[in-house]
Amino acid sequence: MALTGMQIYKLLPKTNCKDCELPTCMAFAMQVAAKQKALTDCPHVSEESKSELSEASAPPMKLVKIGPEGGQFEIGQETVMFRHEEKFHRPCGIAVRIQAGLSDEDALAKVDKVNNSVFERVGQTLKVELCAVEVEGAKDPAGRAKLVAEKSKIPLILIGKDAGVMKAAAEAVKDKRPLIYRADASNIDSFAELASSLKLPLAVTGGSLEELSDLTSKAKDKGVEDILLSFDTEDLAKTLRWLTITRRAALKKNFRPFGYPSMVEVSAKDAEEESVVGAAYAAKYAGIVIVDNAEPWELIPIMVVVQNLYTDPQVPNTVEAKLYEVGNPGENSPVMFTTNFSLTYFSVESEVERSKVPAYICAVDTEGLGVLNAYAGDKISVEKVVKTLQEQKVAEKVKHRKLIIPGLLPIFRAEIEDTSEWKEVIIGPETAREIPAFLTGNWNK
Repeated sequence: MALTGMQIYKLLPKTNCKDCELPTCMAFAMQVAAKQKALTDCPHVSEESKSELSEASAPPMKLVKIGPEGGQFEIGQETVMFRHEEKFHRPCGIAVRIQAGLSDEDALAKVDKVNNSVFERVGQTLKVELCAVEVEGAKDPAGRAKLVAEKSKIPLILIGKDAGVMKAAAEAVKDKRPLIYRADASNIDSFAELASSLKLPLAVTGGSLEELSDLTSKAKDKGVEDILLSFDTEDLAKTLRWLTITRRAALKKNFRPFGYPSMVEVSAKDAEEESVVGAAYAAKYAGIVIVDNAEPWELIPIMVVVQNLYTDPQVPNTVEAKLYEVGNPGENSPVMFTTNFSLTYFSVESEVERSKVPAYICAVDTEGLGVLNAYAGDKISVEKVVKTLQEQKVAEKVKHRKLIIPGLLPIFRAEIEDTSEWKEVIIGPETAREIPAFLTGNWNK
């Protein structure tokens, strides 16, 4: 358990020197206990006290790194239970399982598919972060681990419960710094010793929260530095409850045995259910979600949930308000405007690309709001649109004076024609998906 403010105070110099920028040592001790000050902020604390106080000054949830230097996947060190309190910092990573029963050829084909599971959405790259290799059950566990490690472009998870099998596989790919998954009451001693000797991260699971607490403490005592909490997932409600309890215990109560990120291995009857359940775990509060399938239609929904949750709710998700060129537009290409909300802009851009009609898109600064919200919040107006078009010198790019406006803002049409050089305002589609048909069917005519 973390030390209290009074316990910390007893180990401080008690000189009230104010070098920590607080009036008293007691005030400093209370700030350290509340995780609002670091122990190093006191320049006069002794080395002996530093040793005793190191637990109190550590973050409530440890940062865990998987993979080799330069290509690591990081999870943990979260600070809040709910996103609106601040933000979530390190996105949940999807891991795809490479089953032990696959032939070497099929295993490599699946690894290649995982490597290529990279997608672009609203200007961000979404991808599979980890490759989970079942070594137990493979004909040659060490050989399978090496085969996948050589092909994979992402960090590895080694799946197995047999200590001998795991030792052979882990030693074969130790330079890749894989996650050993997973230790339980039956193998904790050997798995912890293996993880400690090779300096690898270790996932620990227990049949109860009390047992899980004991096992993480035992792993730490044996020298394992990077630990993950792992949960069985046959009961969705129970797993979500345990994920929540352990996170709350770490963040709110500073309960050190649960002060680690979590992971789950999804159990589902089919791919559709696996996608839904995976998204639920990613939302609350898994740091890693292991799934079987590597089809884009299953992975993307989970990735989108993660992407939406791990944005900063206090900072609008925007693109730069400027003139964008889609394709290779020329003097006869269409001109349109939209807001600088990322989702709105990239939805419009992708549909313009799909239309194969090169175009200019003027992004108007609406402080990160979509079209209707910007209009309702008085963040977009005819005056602002006209001024933006002028500042971006759009008229210099084309010889026509036709402007396509969002279908949700038809009220802007007459005023833009009356107050600007854009004398032919065309009301465009209300939704982005209608843009290709609109451009191909109307512009060239």
